[in-house]
Amino acid sequence: MKLLSLLACVLQSAILLGQNPTSSKKATENTYPDFEKLPVVQWKFKTQRPVFSTPVIAGDLVYVGDLDSTLYAIDRVSGKLRWKFKTGGEIRSTVCLNGDQLFLFSGDAILYSIHKISGKVLWNFKTKGGILGDRRYDFADYFQSSPVISNGRIFFGAGDSRVYALNVVDGNLLWAFKADGIVHTTPALYKDRLFVGSFDGNLYAISQDRGELLWKYKTAGHRYFPDGEIQGSPVVANDLVYVGARDYNLYAIDAVGGYAHWNKSFPFGWAMAVTPRDSVIYVGTSDDRVLVAMDGKSGRELWRTDVKFNIFGPCIYSATMAYVGTLMGKLFGIDLKDGKVKWILTTESYQANHLKYFKPDDAFRDDIMNVIKTPADFIVMEYSLGAIFSTPAITNDQMIFSSTDGTIYCLQR
Repeated sequence: MKLLSLLACVLQSAILLGQNPTSSKKATENTYPDFEKLPVVQWKFKTQRPVFSTPVIAGDLVYVGDLDSTLYAIDRVSGKLRWKFKTGGEIRSTVCLNGDQLFLFSGDAILYSIHKISGKVLWNFKTKGGILGDRRYDFADYFQSSPVISNGRIFFGAGDSRVYALNVVDGNLLWAFKADGIVHTTPALYKDRLFVGSFDGNLYAISQDRGELLWKYKTAGHRYFPDGEIQGSPVVANDLVYVGARDYNLYAIDAVGGYAHWNKSFPFGWAMAVTPRDSVIYVGTSDDRVLVAMDGKSGRELWRTDVKFNIFGPCIYSATMAYVGTLMGKLFGIDLKDGKVKWILTTESYQANHLKYFKPDDAFRDDIMNVIKTPADFIVMEYSLGAIFSTPAITNDQMIFSSTDGTIYCLQR
């Protein structure tokens, strides 16, 4: 029944409308170049299956995992394969780096430590996911927890409802914290604690040293989603934890006390993609189909931009621009000052397939309920449009993003 309720909710909202940790310190301006004009495609790298994870750039290599169970290391300049590593399950998480180590959590319920240049496995750690691998909640549980590192420890959540802390050098278990539901959010770090959300509807504050519960905050719930499942990864800024749940709420929780300073309700869907920038947060929404700039301390809305379809990946920003992808297969360049769209880039799959589901103006076709009848149909639509679940990665004059059409796109300014 949960799947049917979820699908009904998604389609109803659609027709009505036509995983990096952040410290509590004031964010410093990044040095990314501004892509104020539509960039051009420099190269494309094709994988075997859809890609959900965000590309990670380190020097001249780009790392990205795929649902074909493979981690790819791609030459950033040429777009050619350097090496690949095969796991035993779908990869829905994003890698993190520490020195020469690359850490990957895969759908086979194993965390891998890999040498980032050679691709050689240094060690691995098996969670309690069992022979079925890292369990998913439902068809819209798109991501796995991505690992994060602090003070020689690596933290990540898993489908066995646990949060793990390992030694980064040898992979030895330091502690494991048991939640009451699947943990597929990426941990956010703040001083001596970390925050994770669970599909049990709780945001947990856990001590980094000992894995002890400091506090937990329960979401309100919604008639479609009474458990208030936390699917959006928390981020921390302004001494607040921002997190979105399936109960149509975005919460701002006190990082020390665990109480809500404010929450904002979105009438049609989920607000799970949050990016902080100084005192402003940028919030991507699913069935409300907007990117919203908000005052992080008060929750006051500053501007909103209609992007026509669902956002699941947080945006990335430069000095004057924000960049965000949608599940329709569009990448937007948006002016940070007023939210105006400066340019739109579409995937090849959007260009080929969007009229199967949408009118030329990107409103759903009138017969969409005859086209999308099941959760499987909805997934097929996302894949065929080249949906962008990832956050773009930027270095020098390049912007790199992944898509469910199995393509890694590299754009040139």
